[in-house]
Order: sequence, then structure tokens, then C-alpha cells
Amino acid sequence: MPQLQDIATQVRRDIVRMVHAVQSGHPGGSLGCTDFLTALYFKVMDHKPAPFDMDGKDQDLFFLSNGHISPVFYSVLARSGYFPLAELNTFRKLNSRLQGHPTTHEHLPGVRIASGSLGQGMSVAIGAALTKKLNGDKNLVFSLHGDGELEEGQIWEAALFAPHHKVDNLIITIDANGQQIDGTTLDVAGLGDIGAKFETFGWQVLHMDGNNMDEVVATLEKAKSLTGQGKPICIVMTTVMGKGVDFMEGHHEWHGIAPSDEQLAKALAQLPETLGDY
Repeated sequence: MPQLQDIATQVRRDIVRMVHAVQSGHPGGSLGCTDFLTALYFKVMDHKPAPFDMDGKDQDLFFLSNGHISPVFYSVLARSGYFPLAELNTFRKLNSRLQGHPTTHEHLPGVRIASGSLGQGMSVAIGAALTKKLNGDKNLVFSLHGDGELEEGQIWEAALFAPHHKVDNLIITIDANGQQIDGTTLDVAGLGDIGAKFETFGWQVLHMDGNNMDEVVATLEKAKSLTGQGKPICIVMTTVMGKGVDFMEGHHEWHGIAPSDEQLAKALAQLPETLGDY
């Protein structure tokens, strides 16, 4: 667990440095989801960083639906061996493979779908999970979604489809940070009880504190143990937007703005270098 904490701290450091360098990007949700993605890629998933195979046979797959949190995704991919760390220096620059929202035509290892147009990732994850079933592949499919993203109608079409077809090799996680670009989710379009909604649709629902590494690992392992029982799994994950940087925490303004030089220095002072900067 201390090793996972060190990785998460370094990933958070990567995030603020990447976004600051080009003065664009989405640090808030990235920082909030750091513990989850660190646990997933460094502890929970059975995956093969190299050589990267788009088909992903005989390994677990992950699909990022809320693609604007690409800084955390790119950092975790690089630090788990999908591509060189030095490439993080190219984030959001012209001709970079690390675009603001992940795409596939750059052929960046680890990226299996273009994402950022919200609402599509669950459908893709379900398709991949069904493909694994048809191929006799026993591995699992994971996906991550924002709570604001649940305002997209395609999410609920997919949420109806998966239980009906017993897609029980699928584990989705909802980042319930209560924030979106225009304010709180409560103010923009109240979501009510997210877990109850998915339960009503026929999902097995778990809850976790997404910024408690012990709880994240334990809940993901429990979710894995519940697969194969006829129901897809939904984890409602409570996080704090901007987690790890005190002046960013809990503020929707940090959904999509970059820190200044002074703010970067304050952030890095709270995030000690643990694995070495890129």
C-alpha cells in the first residue's frame, strides 16, 4: 500500500506539471481519480503494457469514458510501462500523441477508444465485455465515468442493456465528485441516488471512498469477486475534485483551468517527488 501511495503522489505531481506546462487541460477530475487509476493499473487489473495489443485478448481492459481527465490517464499509462515517461512532456502540443482528449489515430499504447464526447464509454465497454464472452475470454472489462456524464441519455440506454443481457464480466465506476464544468451536479441537474438508480436497472452496486487507497483496492477486489453471477457491477465512487492540492479541492472552477506559476509551486510543495519527475 505505501508503494501505491507513492505512485499516486507522483501521478498527481505529473498532472499539475503537465497542465501547467501548456496552460490547458483538466486537473480537477484527474487529481480526484488518481487513487482509483493507480490502484487499477498497479494492483487490480491483469493487463499487458508491452507489446500493446488493441484486441486485448486474455487480459483485462479499461475504457476511460470521461476523456477530459486525460492527464491522469496518460501519467498512469506511462508509469505502468505503456510508453516512455518523457512523452508526457508533449501533452497537448501540436503533433503529440497525448491530445487533450484521448484518440486512437495517434496509436498511443493503452488508448483503445477515442473519448471525451461524453456518454459513449459504457456502450463501448459493454461491447468489449460481450466480445470477451463470445470469445471464451475469462478476463474483465472496467470503465470510468463522471457523475456529470450521467446526464447523457446514452448512459441510461447502456445501463438498461447490460443487466438484460447479463453482462457480468463488466465493472463500471462512477466518479461522484458532485462537480461539473458549470457548477455542482446538484445545481445543474440533480442526479438523486445514483446507486439506487443502477440497482433498479438490475446492477450489483458497491460504494467506496475513491480517495482512500485501502478502500479503493478492497472494493475493486470485491467487485471482481462478484463477477460471473449474472449482473454487471457498478461502483459509486465518492471523490474530491482536486484531491491532493488544498486550494483546488472541492471547487468546480478547477474542472478545466491550469495553475499559474505561483499556484504550481504551491501544488508541488504539497506533492513530494516520490518516483522521479519525467
